[in-house]
Amino acid sequence: MLVKLLEKDEELITIPDLLHQIKKSIKIDECGAIFTFEGIVRGEEKGKKVDKLILSTPDKLKTQKELESIAREVKEKFSVAEIGVVHYLGEFYTGDSLFLVAVLGNHRQETLDALTEIIERTKFDLDFQKEEHTTKGTNIIMSGG
Repeated sequence: MLVKLLEKDEELITIPDLLHQIKKSIKIDECGAIFTFEGIVRGEEKGKKVDKLILSTPDKLKTQKELESIAREVKEKFSVAEIGVVHYLGEFYTGDSLFLVAVLGNHRQETLDALTEIIERTKFDLDFQKEEHTTKGTNIIMSGG
């Protein structure tokens, strides 16, 4: 299972990289579904143009461990074969990738459910702070925003 919390310029991992990684699973012959998600920076938020977004966490090691825990728990809960998760930190602009997830499973429903749970738990359970720099000022958005 590949789970990484990375600074934006630390290492470049893309959706094709995650797909390549999860397809190495020894369970690939039993699987019939892969779902992916790529979270990107919006160029507009509530009618305001977003100039840039800064994503941070107060304790990178703690957040990494919590992200690993989420992936492990979801893998067990939905009995999926493999999960890959990458979340970036740093300064981003419109269209930049922030969050990547790939899930390999036997059937589409549990694979999609696993993907959805990883996305939601990462958004709401991890201690991220977003600074949205817009044409009308800066907004600080804590976890779940």
